[in-house]
Amino acid sequence: MTEPSTARRVYIRTYGCQMNVYDSERMAEMLAPLGYTRTEAPEAADLIVLNTCHIREKAAEKVYSDLGRLVPLRATARRASRRVRFVVAGCVAQAEGAEIRRRRPEVDIVVGPQTYHRLPELLARADRAGKAPAICTDFPAVRKFDELPARSGSGPAAFLSVQEGCDRFCTFCVVPYTRGAEYSRPVEDVVREAETLVDQGASELCLLGQNVNAYHGLDAGGREVSLAGLLRRLAEIDGIARLRYTTSHPANMTDELIRAHGDLEPLMPYLHLPVQSGSDRVLRAMNRAHTAASFRATVRALREVRPDLALSSDFIVGFPGETEHDFEATLRLVEETSFAAAYSFRYSRRPGTPAAVLPHQVAEPDKARRLSILQALLADQQHSFNRGFENATVPVLFERRGRLAGQLTGRSPWMHAVHVDADESFLGTIQPVVVTRAGPHGLAGVLAIDCENATG
Repeated sequence: MTEPSTARRVYIRTYGCQMNVYDSERMAEMLAPLGYTRTEAPEAADLIVLNTCHIREKAAEKVYSDLGRLVPLRATARRASRRVRFVVAGCVAQAEGAEIRRRRPEVDIVVGPQTYHRLPELLARADRAGKAPAICTDFPAVRKFDELPARSGSGPAAFLSVQEGCDRFCTFCVVPYTRGAEYSRPVEDVVREAETLVDQGASELCLLGQNVNAYHGLDAGGREVSLAGLLRRLAEIDGIARLRYTTSHPANMTDELIRAHGDLEPLMPYLHLPVQSGSDRVLRAMNRAHTAASFRATVRALREVRPDLALSSDFIVGFPGETEHDFEATLRLVEETSFAAAYSFRYSRRPGTPAAVLPHQVAEPDKARRLSILQALLADQQHSFNRGFENATVPVLFERRGRLAGQLTGRSPWMHAVHVDADESFLGTIQPVVVTRAGPHGLAGVLAIDCENATG
Protein backbone atom coordinates (compact mmCIF):
# COMPACT_ATOMS: atom_id res chain seq x y z
CA MET A 1 0.00 0.00 0.00
CA THR A 2 1.39 3.39 -0.90
CA GLU A 3 1.95 5.97 1.82
CA PRO A 4 -0.73 8.73 1.65
CA SER A 5 0.47 12.17 0.72
CA THR A 6 0.76 14.71 3.54
CA ALA A 7 -0.77 17.36 1.28
CA ARG A 8 -4.54 17.48 1.49
CA ARG A 9 -7.11 19.16 -0.71
CA VAL A 10 -10.50 20.63 0.09
CA TYR A 11 -13.35 21.18 -2.33
CA ILE A 12 -15.85 23.81 -1.17
CA ARG A 13 -19.15 24.24 -3.00
CA THR A 14 -20.85 27.52 -2.13
CA TYR A 15 -24.57 28.06 -2.49
CA GLY A 16 -26.47 31.33 -2.27
CA CYS A 17 -25.50 34.72 -0.96
CA GLN A 18 -22.30 36.75 -0.68
CA MET A 19 -22.20 35.99 3.04
CA ASN A 20 -21.75 32.33 2.14
CA VAL A 21 -18.96 33.26 -0.29
CA TYR A 22 -17.24 35.06 2.58
CA ASP A 23 -17.80 32.12 4.94
CA SER A 24 -16.34 29.71 2.38
CA GLU A 25 -13.23 31.86 2.06
CA ARG A 26 -12.86 31.90 5.84
CA MET A 27 -13.26 28.12 6.07
CA ALA A 28 -10.52 27.69 3.47
CA GLU A 29 -8.27 29.98 5.50
CA MET A 30 -8.96 28.00 8.68
CA LEU A 31 -8.18 24.71 6.98
CA ALA A 32 -4.89 25.88 5.46
CA PRO A 33 -2.87 25.30 8.69
CA LEU A 34 -4.16 21.71 8.64
CA GLY A 35 -2.52 21.23 5.25
CA TYR A 36 -5.58 21.72 3.06
CA THR A 37 -5.33 23.60 -0.23
CA ARG A 38 -8.43 24.37 -2.31
CA THR A 39 -9.26 22.42 -5.40
CA GLU A 40 -12.03 22.92 -7.94
CA ALA A 41 -12.14 19.18 -8.64
CA PRO A 42 -14.23 17.24 -6.07
CA GLU A 43 -12.78 13.94 -7.27
CA ALA A 44 -9.32 15.15 -6.16
CA ALA A 45 -10.47 16.29 -2.71
CA ASP A 46 -9.79 14.74 0.69
CA LEU A 47 -12.46 16.96 2.23
CA ILE A 48 -15.71 18.04 0.57
CA VAL A 49 -17.60 20.95 2.12
CA LEU A 50 -21.07 21.99 0.98
CA ASN A 51 -21.69 25.50 2.31
CA THR A 52 -25.43 25.72 1.96
CA CYS A 53 -28.14 28.37 1.67
CA HIS A 54 -31.76 27.96 2.81
CA ILE A 55 -33.27 31.00 1.09
CA ARG A 56 -34.07 29.62 -2.34
CA GLU A 57 -36.77 27.18 -3.34
CA LYS A 58 -35.98 23.50 -2.69
CA ALA A 59 -32.62 24.47 -1.17
CA ALA A 60 -32.38 21.40 1.06
CA GLU A 61 -33.30 19.00 -1.73
CA LYS A 62 -30.57 20.50 -3.90
CA VAL A 63 -28.04 19.69 -1.18
CA TYR A 64 -29.25 16.09 -0.84
CA SER A 65 -29.14 15.72 -4.61
CA ASP A 66 -25.56 17.01 -4.75
CA LEU A 67 -24.56 14.69 -1.93
CA GLY A 68 -26.00 11.81 -3.90
CA ARG A 69 -23.64 12.63 -6.76
CA LEU A 70 -20.60 13.32 -4.58
CA VAL A 71 -20.72 10.53 -1.99
CA PRO A 72 -19.65 7.83 -4.51
CA LEU A 73 -16.30 9.64 -4.68
CA ARG A 74 -15.58 8.13 -1.25
CA ALA A 75 -15.41 4.60 -2.70
CA THR A 76 -13.21 5.81 -5.56
CA ALA A 77 -10.84 7.45 -3.09
CA ARG A 78 -10.76 4.34 -0.91
CA ARG A 79 -9.54 2.28 -3.86
CA ALA A 80 -6.68 4.77 -4.18
CA SER A 81 -5.91 4.47 -0.45
CA ARG A 82 -7.38 7.88 0.31
CA ARG A 83 -10.07 8.86 2.78
CA VAL A 84 -12.66 11.53 1.95
CA ARG A 85 -14.67 13.33 4.61
CA PHE A 86 -17.93 15.18 3.97
CA VAL A 87 -19.07 18.36 5.71
CA VAL A 88 -22.41 20.11 5.32
CA ALA A 89 -22.19 23.71 6.55
CA GLY A 90 -24.33 26.81 6.38
CA CYS A 91 -28.01 27.53 6.74
CA VAL A 92 -29.41 24.18 5.54
CA ALA A 93 -27.11 22.54 8.08
CA GLN A 94 -28.51 24.82 10.78
CA ALA A 95 -32.12 24.18 9.77
CA GLU A 96 -31.90 20.44 9.06
CA GLY A 97 -29.40 19.38 11.74
CA ALA A 98 -29.74 15.68 12.54
CA GLU A 99 -32.04 15.16 9.53
CA ILE A 100 -28.99 15.48 7.27
CA ARG A 101 -27.24 12.67 9.12
CA ARG A 102 -30.41 10.57 9.05
CA ARG A 103 -30.88 10.96 5.30
CA ARG A 104 -27.18 10.93 4.38
CA PRO A 105 -25.24 9.02 7.07
CA GLU A 106 -22.11 9.38 4.93
CA VAL A 107 -21.86 13.01 6.10
CA ASP A 108 -19.18 13.26 8.79
CA ILE A 109 -19.81 16.76 10.13
CA VAL A 110 -22.83 19.08 10.13
CA VAL A 111 -21.90 22.61 11.16
CA GLY A 112 -24.03 25.77 11.23
CA PRO A 113 -23.05 29.27 10.08
CA GLN A 114 -22.29 30.41 13.63
CA THR A 115 -20.04 27.46 14.49
CA TYR A 116 -17.94 26.80 11.40
CA HIS A 117 -14.96 28.27 13.28
CA ARG A 118 -14.91 24.90 15.11
CA LEU A 119 -14.33 22.97 11.89
CA PRO A 120 -10.58 22.36 12.44
CA GLU A 121 -11.33 21.04 15.94
CA LEU A 122 -14.12 18.78 14.67
CA LEU A 123 -11.94 17.41 11.88
CA ALA A 124 -9.05 16.76 14.26
CA ARG A 125 -11.43 14.93 16.59
CA ALA A 126 -12.74 12.86 13.68
CA ASP A 127 -9.18 12.01 12.61
CA ARG A 128 -8.30 10.83 16.12
CA ALA A 129 -11.49 8.82 16.54
CA GLY A 130 -11.45 7.39 13.04
CA LYS A 131 -15.15 7.95 12.53
CA ALA A 132 -16.92 10.39 14.84
CA PRO A 133 -19.90 12.10 13.21
CA ALA A 134 -20.54 15.53 14.70
CA ILE A 135 -23.48 17.92 14.59
CA CYS A 136 -22.58 21.42 15.72
CA THR A 137 -25.42 23.89 15.20
CA ASP A 138 -25.41 25.92 18.41
CA PHE A 139 -25.48 29.69 18.68
CA PRO A 140 -22.37 30.02 20.87
CA ALA A 141 -21.83 32.82 23.36
CA VAL A 142 -18.29 33.30 22.01
CA ARG A 143 -18.61 35.07 18.67
CA LYS A 144 -17.03 33.19 15.81
CA PHE A 145 -15.19 36.32 14.62
CA ASP A 146 -13.09 36.11 17.78
CA GLU A 147 -12.02 32.60 16.78
CA LEU A 148 -11.34 33.07 13.08
CA PRO A 149 -7.73 33.45 11.89
CA ALA A 150 -6.37 36.56 10.24
CA ARG A 151 -7.18 36.93 6.57
CA SER A 152 -4.60 35.18 4.45
CA GLY A 153 -5.30 36.39 0.95
CA SER A 154 -7.65 38.45 -1.18
CA GLY A 155 -8.11 39.67 -4.69
CA PRO A 156 -8.58 43.27 -5.82
CA ALA A 157 -12.19 43.16 -4.53
CA ALA A 158 -12.88 41.51 -1.19
CA PHE A 159 -15.85 40.78 1.04
CA LEU A 160 -15.72 41.93 4.66
CA SER A 161 -18.40 40.67 7.05
CA VAL A 162 -19.43 43.38 9.54
CA GLN A 163 -22.87 42.21 10.71
CA GLU A 164 -24.71 38.92 11.03
CA GLY A 165 -28.19 37.78 11.89
CA CYS A 166 -31.49 39.59 11.68
CA ASP A 167 -34.12 40.82 14.16
CA ARG A 168 -36.71 41.71 11.51
CA PHE A 169 -38.53 38.35 11.31
CA CYS A 170 -40.04 38.82 7.87
CA THR A 171 -42.73 36.16 7.73
CA PHE A 172 -41.23 34.40 4.68
CA CYS A 173 -37.62 34.30 5.87
CA VAL A 174 -35.57 31.69 7.73
CA VAL A 175 -32.53 33.89 8.40
CA PRO A 176 -33.39 34.76 12.04
CA TYR A 177 -33.67 31.03 12.73
CA THR A 178 -30.49 29.96 10.91
CA ARG A 179 -28.21 32.97 11.50
CA GLY A 180 -29.57 34.14 14.85
CA ALA A 181 -30.02 37.59 16.33
CA GLU A 182 -28.31 40.67 14.93
CA TYR A 183 -24.68 41.05 15.89
CA SER A 184 -22.38 43.89 14.81
CA ARG A 185 -18.62 43.48 14.94
CA PRO A 186 -16.63 46.11 16.87
CA VAL A 187 -15.39 48.96 14.72
CA GLU A 188 -11.72 48.37 15.43
CA ASP A 189 -12.01 44.70 14.45
CA VAL A 190 -13.52 45.69 11.12
CA VAL A 191 -10.87 48.35 10.53
CA ARG A 192 -8.03 45.93 11.27
CA GLU A 193 -9.42 43.36 8.86
CA ALA A 194 -9.92 46.04 6.21
CA GLU A 195 -6.30 47.18 6.59
CA THR A 196 -5.12 43.58 6.27
CA LEU A 197 -7.13 43.14 3.07
CA VAL A 198 -5.69 46.36 1.62
CA ASP A 199 -2.16 45.21 2.50
CA GLN A 200 -2.92 42.00 0.58
CA GLY A 201 -3.93 43.93 -2.55
CA ALA A 202 -7.63 44.73 -2.16
CA SER A 203 -8.74 48.17 -3.29
CA GLU A 204 -12.50 47.50 -3.16
CA LEU A 205 -14.32 46.26 -0.06
CA CYS A 206 -17.92 45.10 0.09
CA LEU A 207 -19.30 45.12 3.63
CA LEU A 208 -21.59 42.17 4.29
CA GLY A 209 -24.48 41.53 6.61
CA GLN A 210 -27.88 39.89 6.56
CA ASN A 211 -29.19 43.33 7.50
CA VAL A 212 -26.04 45.34 7.01
CA ASN A 213 -27.50 48.83 7.40
CA ALA A 214 -28.67 47.86 10.90
CA TYR A 215 -24.96 47.81 11.85
CA HIS A 216 -24.33 49.34 15.30
CA GLY A 217 -20.85 48.26 16.35
CA LEU A 218 -18.95 49.80 19.25
CA ASP A 219 -15.81 51.89 18.78
CA ALA A 220 -12.75 51.84 21.03
CA GLY A 221 -14.46 54.23 23.44
CA GLY A 222 -17.56 52.08 23.75
CA ARG A 223 -19.68 54.39 21.60
CA GLU A 224 -22.16 52.93 19.14
CA VAL A 225 -21.31 53.58 15.48
CA SER A 226 -23.76 53.32 12.60
CA LEU A 227 -23.02 51.89 9.16
CA ALA A 228 -22.59 55.44 7.87
CA GLY A 229 -20.00 56.09 10.58
CA LEU A 230 -18.20 52.85 9.78
CA LEU A 231 -18.11 53.71 6.09
CA ARG A 232 -16.63 57.12 6.89
CA ARG A 233 -13.95 55.45 9.00
CA LEU A 234 -13.08 52.94 6.28
CA ALA A 235 -13.00 55.66 3.61
CA GLU A 236 -10.03 57.18 5.47
CA ILE A 237 -7.88 54.06 5.00
CA ASP A 238 -5.18 54.69 2.42
CA GLY A 239 -5.57 52.28 -0.49
CA ILE A 240 -9.34 51.84 -0.37
CA ALA A 241 -10.66 53.15 -3.66
CA ARG A 242 -14.13 51.62 -3.55
CA LEU A 243 -16.68 50.74 -0.86
CA ARG A 244 -19.96 48.86 -1.20
CA TYR A 245 -22.38 47.21 1.23
CA THR A 246 -25.09 44.58 1.01
CA THR A 247 -27.79 43.53 1.88
CA SER A 248 -29.83 46.46 3.14
CA HIS A 249 -33.33 46.84 4.54
CA PRO A 250 -35.38 49.85 3.39
CA ALA A 251 -36.48 50.54 6.97
CA ASN A 252 -32.83 51.00 8.01
CA MET A 253 -31.92 53.57 5.34
CA THR A 254 -31.33 56.48 7.71
CA ASP A 255 -30.82 60.10 6.69
CA GLU A 256 -27.20 59.77 7.83
CA LEU A 257 -26.61 56.78 5.56
CA ILE A 258 -28.34 58.48 2.64
CA ARG A 259 -26.09 61.53 3.09
CA ALA A 260 -23.03 59.28 3.06
CA HIS A 261 -23.89 58.33 -0.53
CA GLY A 262 -23.45 61.97 -1.48
CA ASP A 263 -20.44 62.69 0.74
CA LEU A 264 -18.13 59.68 0.39
CA GLU A 265 -16.28 59.45 -2.91
CA PRO A 266 -15.25 55.79 -2.41
CA LEU A 267 -18.88 54.73 -1.81
CA MET A 268 -19.94 53.35 -5.18
CA PRO A 269 -23.15 54.51 -6.91
CA TYR A 270 -24.86 51.13 -6.66
CA LEU A 271 -27.18 49.92 -3.92
CA HIS A 272 -29.07 46.67 -3.43
CA LEU A 273 -32.29 47.56 -1.61
CA PRO A 274 -34.84 44.73 -1.46
CA VAL A 275 -38.43 45.97 -1.62
CA GLN A 276 -40.10 42.53 -2.14
CA SER A 277 -43.52 43.96 -3.17
CA GLY A 278 -45.20 47.18 -4.24
CA SER A 279 -48.38 46.40 -2.31
CA ASP A 280 -48.72 47.77 1.22
CA ARG A 281 -51.13 44.98 2.10
CA VAL A 282 -48.59 42.35 1.08
CA LEU A 283 -45.74 44.22 2.78
CA ARG A 284 -47.71 44.19 6.05
CA ALA A 285 -48.32 40.45 5.68
CA MET A 286 -44.58 40.04 5.09
CA ASN A 287 -43.80 42.11 8.23
CA ARG A 288 -41.45 44.26 6.18
CA ALA A 289 -41.76 47.46 8.31
CA HIS A 290 -41.78 49.72 5.26
CA THR A 291 -44.40 50.80 2.76
CA ALA A 292 -44.32 51.34 -0.97
CA ALA A 293 -44.50 55.09 -0.33
CA SER A 294 -41.60 55.05 2.16
CA PHE A 295 -39.53 53.02 -0.31
CA ARG A 296 -40.24 55.57 -3.06
CA ALA A 297 -39.28 58.40 -0.69
CA THR A 298 -36.00 56.67 0.17
CA VAL A 299 -35.19 56.24 -3.51
CA ARG A 300 -35.92 59.91 -4.19
CA ALA A 301 -33.67 60.98 -1.31
CA LEU A 302 -30.84 58.73 -2.50
CA ARG A 303 -31.05 60.01 -6.05
CA GLU A 304 -31.10 63.60 -4.85
CA VAL A 305 -27.70 63.17 -3.18
CA ARG A 306 -26.34 60.78 -5.85
CA PRO A 307 -28.10 61.29 -9.20
CA ASP A 308 -26.15 58.50 -10.92
CA LEU A 309 -27.11 55.91 -8.29
CA ALA A 310 -28.14 52.53 -9.71
CA LEU A 311 -30.55 50.39 -7.73
CA SER A 312 -31.08 46.66 -7.60
CA SER A 313 -33.74 44.89 -5.59
CA ASP A 314 -35.47 41.63 -4.61
CA PHE A 315 -39.07 40.68 -5.40
CA ILE A 316 -41.33 37.87 -4.27
CA VAL A 317 -44.43 37.19 -6.34
CA GLY A 318 -47.34 35.03 -5.28
CA PHE A 319 -47.00 35.67 -1.56
CA PRO A 320 -50.01 34.21 0.30
CA GLY A 321 -53.05 36.37 -0.34
CA GLU A 322 -51.44 38.39 -3.16
CA THR A 323 -54.16 39.47 -5.60
CA GLU A 324 -53.90 40.71 -9.16
CA HIS A 325 -54.36 44.22 -7.76
CA ASP A 326 -51.40 43.69 -5.40
CA PHE A 327 -49.28 42.39 -8.25
CA GLU A 328 -50.16 45.39 -10.41
CA ALA A 329 -48.96 47.63 -7.56
CA THR A 330 -45.58 45.88 -7.76
CA LEU A 331 -45.42 46.47 -11.51
CA ARG A 332 -46.20 50.17 -11.00
CA LEU A 333 -43.43 50.51 -8.43
CA VAL A 334 -40.95 48.84 -10.81
CA GLU A 335 -41.98 51.07 -13.70
CA GLU A 336 -41.67 54.23 -11.59
CA THR A 337 -38.39 53.31 -9.90
CA SER A 338 -36.43 51.68 -12.76
CA PHE A 339 -33.92 49.11 -11.58
CA ALA A 340 -30.47 48.34 -12.96
CA ALA A 341 -30.79 44.73 -11.82
CA ALA A 342 -33.09 42.60 -9.70
CA TYR A 343 -33.66 39.14 -8.29
CA SER A 344 -37.23 37.88 -8.48
CA PHE A 345 -38.76 34.63 -7.27
CA ARG A 346 -42.01 32.81 -6.79
CA TYR A 347 -42.96 32.53 -3.13
CA SER A 348 -42.12 29.11 -1.73
CA ARG A 349 -42.94 27.89 1.75
CA ARG A 350 -40.15 27.64 4.32
CA PRO A 351 -41.02 25.23 7.15
CA GLY A 352 -41.20 27.00 10.48
CA THR A 353 -41.89 30.46 9.05
CA PRO A 354 -45.22 32.21 9.73
CA ALA A 355 -46.02 32.63 6.02
CA ALA A 356 -45.92 28.87 5.48
CA VAL A 357 -49.23 28.48 7.32
CA LEU A 358 -50.99 31.59 6.04
CA PRO A 359 -54.31 31.03 4.26
CA HIS A 360 -54.95 31.91 0.61
CA GLN A 361 -51.79 30.38 -0.81
CA VAL A 362 -51.50 31.46 -4.46
CA ALA A 363 -51.78 28.77 -7.12
CA GLU A 364 -48.50 27.82 -8.82
CA PRO A 365 -49.70 28.69 -12.35
CA ASP A 366 -50.61 32.20 -11.16
CA LYS A 367 -47.20 32.58 -9.51
CA ALA A 368 -45.45 31.47 -12.70
CA ARG A 369 -47.45 33.85 -14.90
CA ARG A 370 -46.85 36.83 -12.61
CA LEU A 371 -43.16 36.06 -12.33
CA SER A 372 -42.82 35.87 -16.11
CA ILE A 373 -44.44 39.29 -16.51
CA LEU A 374 -42.29 40.86 -13.78
CA GLN A 375 -39.05 39.36 -15.03
CA ALA A 376 -39.70 40.58 -18.57
CA LEU A 377 -40.14 44.13 -17.26
CA LEU A 378 -37.04 43.91 -15.06
CA ALA A 379 -34.94 42.44 -17.89
CA ASP A 380 -35.98 45.27 -20.18
CA GLN A 381 -34.99 47.83 -17.54
CA GLN A 382 -31.62 46.16 -16.98
CA HIS A 383 -30.80 46.04 -20.68
CA SER A 384 -31.90 49.65 -21.11
CA PHE A 385 -29.68 50.68 -18.19
CA ASN A 386 -26.72 48.87 -19.73
CA ARG A 387 -27.30 50.37 -23.19
CA GLY A 388 -27.04 53.81 -21.62
CA PHE A 389 -23.30 53.19 -21.19
CA GLU A 390 -22.50 52.47 -24.84
CA ASN A 391 -19.69 54.75 -26.06
CA ALA A 392 -19.17 56.05 -22.51
CA THR A 393 -15.86 55.83 -20.67
CA VAL A 394 -16.13 54.11 -17.28
CA PRO A 395 -13.51 53.23 -14.64
CA VAL A 396 -13.13 49.47 -14.30
CA LEU A 397 -11.42 47.55 -11.51
CA PHE A 398 -9.93 44.46 -13.16
CA GLU A 399 -10.47 41.53 -10.79
CA ARG A 400 -9.65 38.36 -12.73
CA ARG A 401 -8.84 36.75 -16.05
CA GLY A 402 -11.76 36.39 -18.43
CA ARG A 403 -13.03 33.18 -19.95
CA LEU A 404 -11.26 33.91 -23.24
CA ALA A 405 -7.52 34.02 -23.77
CA GLY A 406 -6.11 37.52 -23.38
CA GLN A 407 -9.28 38.79 -21.72
CA LEU A 408 -9.70 40.48 -18.34
CA THR A 409 -12.94 40.94 -16.42
CA GLY A 410 -13.72 43.69 -13.96
CA ARG A 411 -16.48 45.78 -12.44
CA SER A 412 -17.69 49.28 -13.15
CA PRO A 413 -18.82 51.49 -10.26
CA TRP A 414 -22.38 50.41 -11.16
CA MET A 415 -21.57 46.70 -10.77
CA HIS A 416 -21.49 45.91 -14.47
CA ALA A 417 -19.32 42.98 -15.41
CA VAL A 418 -16.96 44.48 -18.00
CA HIS A 419 -14.90 42.35 -20.41
CA VAL A 420 -11.81 43.77 -22.11
CA ASP A 421 -8.90 42.38 -24.10
CA ALA A 422 -5.97 43.46 -21.96
CA ASP A 423 -2.62 42.37 -20.60
CA GLU A 424 -2.56 40.66 -17.20
CA SER A 425 -0.42 43.49 -15.86
CA PHE A 426 -3.65 45.45 -15.48
CA LEU A 427 -5.08 42.99 -12.93
CA GLY A 428 -5.82 44.77 -9.68
CA THR A 429 -5.81 48.22 -11.25
CA ILE A 430 -8.60 50.65 -12.09
CA GLN A 431 -8.48 51.68 -15.74
CA PRO A 432 -10.75 53.83 -17.92
CA VAL A 433 -12.59 51.68 -20.46
CA VAL A 434 -14.53 52.84 -23.52
CA VAL A 435 -17.72 50.75 -23.71
CA THR A 436 -18.22 49.35 -27.21
CA ARG A 437 -21.12 46.99 -26.58
CA ALA A 438 -23.80 46.58 -23.92
CA GLY A 439 -25.46 43.23 -23.44
CA PRO A 440 -28.28 42.29 -21.11
CA HIS A 441 -25.88 41.13 -18.40
CA GLY A 442 -22.70 43.14 -18.90
CA LEU A 443 -20.49 45.40 -20.97
CA ALA A 444 -17.62 44.91 -23.40
CA GLY A 445 -15.05 47.56 -24.16
CA VAL A 446 -11.51 48.58 -24.91
CA LEU A 447 -8.95 50.26 -22.72
CA ALA A 448 -9.11 54.02 -23.22
CA ILE A 449 -5.34 54.08 -23.58
CA ASP A 450 -5.63 51.71 -26.55
CA CYS A 451 -8.18 54.01 -28.17
CA GLU A 452 -5.83 56.96 -27.70
CA ASN A 453 -2.93 55.04 -29.22
CA ALA A 454 -5.08 53.99 -32.18
CA THR A 455 -6.20 57.55 -32.94
CA GLY A 456 -2.85 59.09 -32.12
